[in-house]
Amino acid sequence: MDILLHPTYCADIAHFVALTQANKLVFETNDNFIKQTYRTRTYIYAANGKLLLNIPVVHSQKKRQKYKDVKISNDYKWQELHWKSLLSAYRTSPFFEYYEDELRPLFKTKADFILDFNFKCFETICECLQLDLNISKTETFEKTVKNKADYRYLVNAKKEHFQPFEFYTQVFNNKHGYINNLSILDLLFNEGPNALNYLESQVLNPL
Repeated sequence: MDILLHPTYCADIAHFVALTQANKLVFETNDNFIKQTYRTRTYIYAANGKLLLNIPVVHSQKKRQKYKDVKISNDYKWQELHWKSLLSAYRTSPFFEYYEDELRPLFKTKADFILDFNFKCFETICECLQLDLNISKTETFEKTVKNKADYRYLVNAKKEHFQPFEFYTQVFNNKHGYINNLSILDLLFNEGPNALNYLESQVLNPL
């Protein structure tokens, strides 16, 4: 099965469940940018519960702007803030130190375009997961998709479709209980090399 996905920021577990079950992954790169989606945000499990990490972007005066043309706003040190949040949330997790050196450069090297940065995050996380994929990118935008399973709806942060994934141990389970479908980083830091087996064993609840 070929699937179509949006590139997102440290994508949630649902995205990775979908792509681990695909023969070929096609990334949507010719869409218009839409605010308040997982293109610019991800959620982690912090000491006080679910925490939003959001990437600021440069707002265009145009009514429509291509996703690939959207620039990141680096007026304040958002990468430093996100890295500190990850340190605070996961430094005591079983596998944070195992992946720390691979992930740190994402938050130490200046990023200019949100799409490019999201691809860099994706490539780095796939290396951590030891996940080898057959990947291509769209050349034109198609509202109605043919010959592929359309999972682009997973980018929608406002109307998230519930995914009943299996429980795994999280750092702050004893404080706030299990929080479902967070950033893939949550699974990676808590499950380590077992993360890929977990993803492959899950079933994605269709729209």
